[in-house]
Parts: sequence; structure tokens; C-alpha cells
Amino acid sequence: MSQDSQNSNELVGGCACGHVRYRLETAPIVVHGCHCRYCQRMTGSAFAVNAMIEADRLTLIGDGEPQGVQTPSAFPAGQIIYRCPRCFVALWSNHSLLGEAVPIVCVGTLDDASQLPPDVHCFTATKHAWIALPDGIPAYEGDYDSELVWRPEARTRLETALRGGS
Repeated sequence: MSQDSQNSNELVGGCACGHVRYRLETAPIVVHGCHCRYCQRMTGSAFAVNAMIEADRLTLIGDGEPQGVQTPSAFPAGQIIYRCPRCFVALWSNHSLLGEAVPIVCVGTLDDASQLPPDVHCFTATKHAWIALPDGIPAYEGDYDSELVWRPEARTRLETALRGGS
């Protein structure tokens, strides 16, 4: 844990060089294990673990400011990925469907990423054959209907954030 972390349950993270540090003020709305080819390419890994959270619950706690970089995605408008301007690690993104209201945090940038396992796996049709998904966690070959997967409070939080409240 970093010196910024007060206790082991605090959701604190940052880039590789330590210039940009952040804290999640609450648990995220939902955590995805996304196995789409785009996430594989963007992370350089087998899949991405992404946590959706309201913008006002993502707090910068260091001196560094991330830099937004417009990148392509499966959607025509793409997304903005926020990276450390020194080490270029991707910390979170603003997806074109969610705008600035709901950043999608790269869970691997947390000091203890094990605190946020995926609530759901999506786009498993393109997952690597050597990835074994855990039993008991919903998994979908493509996208999924949040009404079927998310807890009611998660849906309410997203709707509230998209309307401009928190």
C-alpha cells in the first residue's frame, strides 16, 4: 500500500511512477471483466477489469494531473483515456456513451486490485481459450442487459450520475 492509503480497505491507486494518485470515495457502481478485442489491445493483456464510478467519487490525491487522450473504440465517438503525462499509464477513461459523468477506472492501477473482482464478465466470445472464468459470476458472450445483472442500487446510481446528480 502507498503512503496515501489510510487502511487496507481504502481504494487508492495511481500510475507506475507515482505522479498521478487517486482515491475511489465509495465502491464502484459495477466492475466488468471485459474480454473484447478492443480491451485486449488497449491493455496489452487477455482482458480488462474496469470499474464504473461517479466522477465526483474519483478524487485526485496527489500533485499530478492526468492527461486525456482521444482514442478509437468500437463506438464511432471513441473514448478519452486519462494517462499519466510522465509514465503514460492509463488510469481511467470516459466512454462516449457515459461522458464525463461516469469514469471507467482501470482496476489494475489500484494499489490492491484484488479488492475489486469483476461482478460480470462480458464479450467472452472473444476471450482467450486459456482463460477460465469463475463459477457464480455472470458471463455473457457479448454485451449484457444491466437490468438483468446489476443490483437495483447500481442502476439508480448510474441513472443519477447521468442526470447530473450524485
